[in-house]
Amino acid sequence: MSSRRVQKAAEAVREVVSMAILTELNDPRVRDVTVTRVEMTPDMRQAKIHVSIMGDETKQRLSMAGLKSAAGFLQSKIADRIDARYTPRIEFLLDMGVKKSIAIAEILRRVLPAGPATDAPPTRDDRNTDDESPDVGADDLRDGAESSDD
Repeated sequence: MSSRRVQKAAEAVREVVSMAILTELNDPRVRDVTVTRVEMTPDMRQAKIHVSIMGDETKQRLSMAGLKSAAGFLQSKIADRIDARYTPRIEFLLDMGVKKSIAIAEILRRVLPAGPATDAPPTRDDRNTDDESPDVGADDLRDGAESSDD
C-alpha cells in the first residue's frame, strides 16, 4: 500500500529527474528519454525510475548506460531539491509501454479502413425527420408525467 507521502515524493523525484535529464545532463548517449513513472519503496530509500527511450535497441542500450552512469549526478539533484531524511538510491528501468502502444496504433492504422465507421449511430442530420421537434424518449415522457402530477 502506497501512502500519499510516498506518492508525492515519487512525483517530485519524477519531476526533478525529468528536468535534469532534459536540461542539465550533457551525456550524448542520453537522448529522447522520457521519465514515465517512479516507484518508491515505503521507506523512500530506493526509487525505480521507469523511462521510455525512442529509437532502436542499440540506442536504448546506450541511453540506459548513460543514465546508469549519471545516477550519482541525478541523485545529487534530487538531494538538492527535495528535503527528505534520505536521498533515494535510483535505479533505471526501461518502460516499453509507449513504444508498444505506438506499434499497436500503427498496426491498427494499417488494418482498419481509413473511411468513417459504418457502425456509428446516425446523427441528427442523417435521420429522416419531417419536423424539427426534439427527440422525446420514453424516459422523458415518464419524467414529464411525474412532474405534472405534483
